Amino acid sequence: MKPTDILGAHNSSAFQLLSQLILTAPTAASSKRVVQFSDETCERVLQMSPQQLDDLKRLAEKNHVIVRTFRWLQEMFEAGGNAEAAEWTANALQHEHARVDHALSCLQEICTALEKAGCRPTVIKSLDHWPDLGSDLDLYTDADTATVGAIMLSCFQAQIAPRSWGDRLANKWNFIVPGLPELVEVHVGRLGQTGEQTVLTRSLASRTHLTQVSQSLFRVAAPEDRIVISTLQRLYRHFYIRLCDIIDNATLIDSGVVDHAYLQSLGSETGLWQGIATYLKIVSDYVSSYRGHGPALPAFVKRAARFGTAQTYFHRDFLRVSILPHSFNLYASEFKHLLLKGEWRNSFRLSLLPCLATAAALEQKITGSDKGIW
Repeated sequence: MKPTDILGAHNSSAFQLLSQLILTAPTAASSKRVVQFSDETCERVLQMSPQQLDDLKRLAEKNHVIVRTFRWLQEMFEAGGNAEAAEWTANALQHEHARVDHALSCLQEICTALEKAGCRPTVIKSLDHWPDLGSDLDLYTDADTATVGAIMLSCFQAQIAPRSWGDRLANKWNFIVPGLPELVEVHVGRLGQTGEQTVLTRSLASRTHLTQVSQSLFRVAAPEDRIVISTLQRLYRHFYIRLCDIIDNATLIDSGVVDHAYLQSLGSETGLWQGIATYLKIVSDYVSSYRGHGPALPAFVKRAARFGTAQTYFHRDFLRVSILPHSFNLYASEFKHLLLKGEWRNSFRLSLLPCLATAAALEQKITGSDKGIW
C-alpha cells in the first residue's frame, strides 16, 4: 500500500515528508549521509519555502519527532549548499535539545523526591519518544494521592492544574511546576480514560526497570506495558495516532525485546487484546508503506487485529481512527470483558465514557476546547 493510499483524500504532503525522513532514515549512527534518501526527497526538501519549513516544524513538534527528523533536514540543506536553511534547522534543533535537557533534569529531580518518599514513580509514555520528548511528563505510582501532592508542593512548590471530569475519573493529577513549561501528569493507581484499568496496574510496578536516558536514570515500564499504555491512549482515548507513536512502537518491536505471548496474555486479561493487535497492525502497515516491510508480527497478532491502515485517514495533523464503528467496537469489547469478569466498579467507570465523549464533543464545538471535560 502506498503512503498516498493511507493518507487518502486528506493527504498532507508535510506529514508524508516527515514519514519519509523518519521511516526511511538510516538506522545506524547519524554520521551516515543523505544519499540514503531518494533524490526526489532531497529535491523536495531543498525546494521548501520558509513558510513550508515553519509549517513542517509545527507539525513535527505536534508529532514529537522534531529531533529525529530535523537532523536529516539540516544535513540535506548543508549538502545542498543552503546555508540559511541549514542554520534555521540547526537553531530549531538546538532549541528543542535545550527544552528536552531541561525537562529531563526536572523529571529526574521529581522522580528522586518521590522515590525517597516511598512513592516509587514509573515514567510512562514520555520517554518512549527519546531523543524527542512529549509535551508533558507522565508518571504512574500506586502511592496515595495525598503523599504525592505533599511532595510536589513541599519540594517543588507545584500547583495542581484544574482537573477535568476525565482527570477525576482516571485519578489523574496535573502539576504545574515553577520553571518547568511542561505539566507533570501523575496517574495514581489507575490507567485508562475513566480509570477502568486496574488489572494492568497490578503488575506494572513489579515489571519496571531502570534505563539511562541522556545522563539520567529513570524507572520505566516493561516493553509490553508500554505497548498497552500506548494503545489505551491512542485507540481508546484520543482516537488518533501520531508519527512518534508509529516509530516508537515499530522500534520497540524491531528490537526483539517484546514478548508477544505475554502481551497477548496481558491484553486478554485486560480486555484490550483486540485493540493492541489492531494498533500493532496499523503500525506495521504504515511502516511497510515506506520501508517495504513492517515490524515482524506473529500470525496470532495479525489474526486478532480488527483492521489496519486501510481504515485510518489523515486529518488535523494526525493519522485518525473513526470513532464509529472502529473505536466504538473496541470500547464495547473492553466493556463486555469487564462485565463478564464481574469488575462492576470498573465497568461502571467505563460505561461513563460515551457520555464523557459526547460532552467533550459539545464543549469543543461550543468553546473550541474540551479541556474541562476530557
